[in-house]
Amino acid sequence: MTSQRAQLRPIPPEFFSRDPREVARDLLGKLVVRRQGRHRLVARVVETEAYLGENDPAAHSSSGRTPRNEVIFGPSGCAYVYFIYGKYYCLNVSCEPDGIAGGVLFRAVEPVEGIPTMAKNRELPDFPVYRLTNGPGKLTQALAITRAQHNGMNLTDRTQSLYLADDGFPRPRIRTTPRIGITKAAARKLRYIIPDNPFVSKA
Repeated sequence: MTSQRAQLRPIPPEFFSRDPREVARDLLGKLVVRRQGRHRLVARVVETEAYLGENDPAAHSSSGRTPRNEVIFGPSGCAYVYFIYGKYYCLNVSCEPDGIAGGVLFRAVEPVEGIPTMAKNRELPDFPVYRLTNGPGKLTQALAITRAQHNGMNLTDRTQSLYLADDGFPRPRIRTTPRIGITKAAARKLRYIIPDNPFVSKA
């Protein structure tokens, strides 16, 4: 999968002002673009999970609005980055109209540009490429995404160091499964993958 600089179009804000289930499906095949110094890192989204707001027991918003989770209450199209297990960041994008909680977790991406820099960021220069970004913590390490730098960032603005783009990649075939690594509402089929893609995380 390749991308051309001239073809990258930022995804507009209205794309995200919808039900997270729709956004999660439609993000498959889109691009995460990260400018890191002189380097541009680009990766294609191959796996997402939808989180449905205050009525979803597995969502961070289920306990109400707090300083930690306020990004997912709006406006839509902003990065919600949180820290887990004392060592990993996870990247989400806020969905729904402003004031309504909802989000999509990026679980896996396929590198298409800047692979050497991604490997350096992960301190894994000789690692198999397919394992660089096949998990939510791995992809944020590879793309050098942190809460301090990126939480709340407008991902629809191409002038930012992190944004989401569309290069006209054909709509892929999609499979749905239960979400991974949660105990609440675990049976809900809210995980979306491009089937047979080697960069999808392994359950």
